[in-house]
Amino acid sequence: MIKKEEEKINKDSKIKREDKETLQVPRAIIYTRVSTEDQAKEGFSLEAQKERLRSYCIAKGWEVVKEYMDDGYSGRDENRPAYQQMFQERENWDILVVLKMDRIHRNSRNFTAMMEKLKIWGKEFTSMQESFDTTTAMGRFVMDIIQRIAQLESEQIGERVKIGMTQKAKEGKGYLGFNIPYGYDYKDGKLIINQWEANIVKEIFKKYNEGIPIGKIMKYLNEENIPTKRKRKWAKPTILSIMKNPVYCGYSHWDTFLNKEIHESIIDITLFNQVQRKRGEAIRNKNLRKSIPMIIDVDRCELIPIF
Repeated sequence: MIKKEEEKINKDSKIKREDKETLQVPRAIIYTRVSTEDQAKEGFSLEAQKERLRSYCIAKGWEVVKEYMDDGYSGRDENRPAYQQMFQERENWDILVVLKMDRIHRNSRNFTAMMEKLKIWGKEFTSMQESFDTTTAMGRFVMDIIQRIAQLESEQIGERVKIGMTQKAKEGKGYLGFNIPYGYDYKDGKLIINQWEANIVKEIFKKYNEGIPIGKIMKYLNEENIPTKRKRKWAKPTILSIMKNPVYCGYSHWDTFLNKEIHESIIDITLFNQVQRKRGEAIRNKNLRKSIPMIIDVDRCELIPIF
């Protein structure tokens, strides 16, 4: 009797050990994002985020199967390469881990939509710094509140920035913008020509003025392995943003303000305006006001629509 009981206990223990061995270690992915170099300098560098998240996953007993990184993208933008890729590869992971919720989304609507998808897919979400658990009702409630606060702060910052930039434009105080335009470097508070990039800018204007469409210009730049400012492949919107930017004629532009600046121009105004008129020829619907090219009126120091 005692022998049979011992055999049963040993058998049960063996089964438990085998069950434990067959249990899968949760597969975690790490997602990191920064929107600008300034954010990185203030403590949101990608490497710093990754180091903390790796340690967190080890402490939780999770296996980090992949790391996804979006460098230079806003939290309001869902069309981030790494963000899109990790959801396309969702069969390969169980838990999405971020440092803070605003690293994944700054818009509560987008965040809520993402959480609904994760629920349908049977995936978990963890925000390390806020210590949120999506498996509880309270965790979901608190997470929603924090996201709405983050969205409010983001919108308030945007409003303050717009007010400050508008005032700066009115007073004509230097370059107006956050991203350094292709063709220039930014040193000592001034735009300085980057000669190599400036030659590419000239080539873009020249080719388009000769009748070569944006798509073919994009193809040419990518085939020649010429990178963008952020060392990426060229896309049509990137080329278009260059072609319509008066900064290349020595101006700065914000909202309705156009100011003549002290930085050296790359393109002369005549060529710039010619390119805008050629762009206008391709626009069939003249009611699309946002698409209508604007030429520089030197005498009035204004951007005016071509029709």
